[in-house]
Amino acid sequence: MTVSTPAPRLLLRGVPSDREMDAFCVQYAPRAPGHPAVRDLLRLLSEVPDDGLEPRLEWVERWIHWMRDRIPAQGLTDADDLALSPSNSRLSLLVRVLEGEGALRASVTRLVAGVCASSRGLKLFAQVGLSAGNGFFSELTDRLARGVLPAPAEPGKLSELLLRLFPVPEDAEWLSALSPLLLARLTALVGDPPPPEPTPSSRVRGDLMDALVLLGVQVTGLGLAEDVRDRIPDMSFRASPFLRLRMAGDAVLARDGAQESLADLLRVVEDCRGVVRTVTQHLEDFGVSVDLVYRLECIQRGLDRMEAIARVLGSPRGEPRWREALELLSDLLRLAHEDRSVRALVRRNARLLARKIIERTGNTGEHYITSTTAEFHHMVHSAAGGGLVAAVAVALKFLLTGLPLAPFFAGLFVALNYAGGFVVMQLLGFTLATKQPSMTASTLAAAVGEDAGPDEGTRRMERLAALVPRITRSQLAAILGNLGCVLPVAVALALGFQFLKGHAYLTAQQAQHVVETLHPWKSATLLHAILTGVMLWASSVAAGWFENFIVYRRLPEALAHHRVLRALFGATGARKVADALMHHAAGVGGGVTLGVLLAVMPGVGGFFGVPLDVRHVTFSFGALAFAGCALGPSAVMEPGFLAAAAGVLVVGVVNFGVSFTLALGVALRARDVPVSQGLRFLGAVFLRFLRNPLPFLIPPRDEPATGGTQAQVVPLAGPPGH
Repeated sequence: MTVSTPAPRLLLRGVPSDREMDAFCVQYAPRAPGHPAVRDLLRLLSEVPDDGLEPRLEWVERWIHWMRDRIPAQGLTDADDLALSPSNSRLSLLVRVLEGEGALRASVTRLVAGVCASSRGLKLFAQVGLSAGNGFFSELTDRLARGVLPAPAEPGKLSELLLRLFPVPEDAEWLSALSPLLLARLTALVGDPPPPEPTPSSRVRGDLMDALVLLGVQVTGLGLAEDVRDRIPDMSFRASPFLRLRMAGDAVLARDGAQESLADLLRVVEDCRGVVRTVTQHLEDFGVSVDLVYRLECIQRGLDRMEAIARVLGSPRGEPRWREALELLSDLLRLAHEDRSVRALVRRNARLLARKIIERTGNTGEHYITSTTAEFHHMVHSAAGGGLVAAVAVALKFLLTGLPLAPFFAGLFVALNYAGGFVVMQLLGFTLATKQPSMTASTLAAAVGEDAGPDEGTRRMERLAALVPRITRSQLAAILGNLGCVLPVAVALALGFQFLKGHAYLTAQQAQHVVETLHPWKSATLLHAILTGVMLWASSVAAGWFENFIVYRRLPEALAHHRVLRALFGATGARKVADALMHHAAGVGGGVTLGVLLAVMPGVGGFFGVPLDVRHVTFSFGALAFAGCALGPSAVMEPGFLAAAAGVLVVGVVNFGVSFTLALGVALRARDVPVSQGLRFLGAVFLRFLRNPLPFLIPPRDEPATGGTQAQVVPLAGPPGH
């Protein structure tokens, strides 16, 4: 490369003359002396401030703006690399100019040294993107206030400088795309100021090691918390890698980042990750807490940050170190913007809440998946019992709504009717079909998101190929049992009442109203069915939450050792009470929640003037059966009644589809599985169904019971639905 004589000192101050500009452009852009990038660069370098942090930061902003210009600085010389991106081509031009102009290089060197000497990076490296320990609403209020109120300037913090230079989240991609080789050459030119000025690299290195020690202290405190230690009972306190983490960080600081100390630190970090994995795997056994999951995520983020810093400190100077540094800086920039984003806060907490929801419902969902022919028949019989109870509940609902009660008491009795029916189903071991989709969706998401090692895609498809047919035929068994029993029971109740009383159970007006409200396109049945699907999913959330609450608070264990229960029922009786609570917690909690929702929702809609109502396939089918008995055999074959029967089928599809979709979406999000990936696997399973639909409908005679996703048909371990 041709090196020019140093530029005149006039270039350091003021606007360069036309002669100086032309000479500069001819020297550094002989093939395109009029290129705007060259002229703008000369103006920029001639205005480097000598003193003051704020003027220097403003100059750095102008430099970044020049770098971000979309016009590439290519084709300026014969040796230019035309494959460089616009930003890297401008960076290459800057390096060539500073290599050739000693006076300009000296001014930029002083500026870099001044900025680094006046700035601190501890907050950037140790706090950005990591939790400050605030609660959700406290953090939400703080972010909203920062978005509206002006923030005080903090020019001495690199965390603020990073956001000042890169004000939008997309800048992280631009930053990561810069050339580590060119940045290493630039650092070699302007990174060594003359004594006694401290070198920028030593200042940043000191901040990185301080951040490493601070992160070690913070992560150690989180990792040694009681609820974390309780989930690793086989590990003694003194053997915890979190104790060694702090000592490893101190060793890095004491040995000034020696390679051996950094290697020891990375080994301890990996051991700590093993503890986090163990605790995560035992969340199901010990119950899930949003606070615990949140702290586990904080530990994981802290460990990732420590590893990233250690990689930067341990990399050789030059291009390898800049490659690691760019990865760290781009990640810090992305997290810095997330720290100010209300949307990111809501999304992150929603994921934590979703994790808490599905950990229990996923386990519960396994109990509704049959494998063998015997289990299929058991499911049909269990669902038939659910249809019987549903028919009785429909009859009681018509009776209660006909009583002259105040709205509060009418809603209360309807809620007790629903909730009581669901609790009876739970205690008798019966099943209602609509509780299954929201439960089994979590199990399906677990199969999609489970790590399968090297042959991940193939093994996932194998799991889905075995699991999805069992889910679909189990759901079919529940539907057949419900609808196959609710119709004859409802007809028998209606005819028995008519025989005893001499008139139909429903009046002609009531029966006609039932038929009209179930018409698929002349009524709001479709919207009401969607609303019911949402409530079915919400009840499954409540079921999972309540069961998780029971497990996390260890209530069964407390009841088993309760002195009063032991005195009344003995040790064996107290244990049976505890087991009954554990067995029926989700079903009772979800059923009561759903009963209240179904009774309250129409009243809430009426309060606001919105005609809200609920539609469930089994209950709607039972109501239509009562209406048919009241209208007579001839009315059953009329177009309006047949349309209502078709509306019941539409209600069933919508109920199942909405609750399953919501549950699957929440479960995929909680397990960090991209929705596109989940849909891709489901699409592949759908193609398999088209090729061979029979296993999706009935169980093969010779299919053995499969562990894992196969489970016993446990009575209503989740909300039965309406």
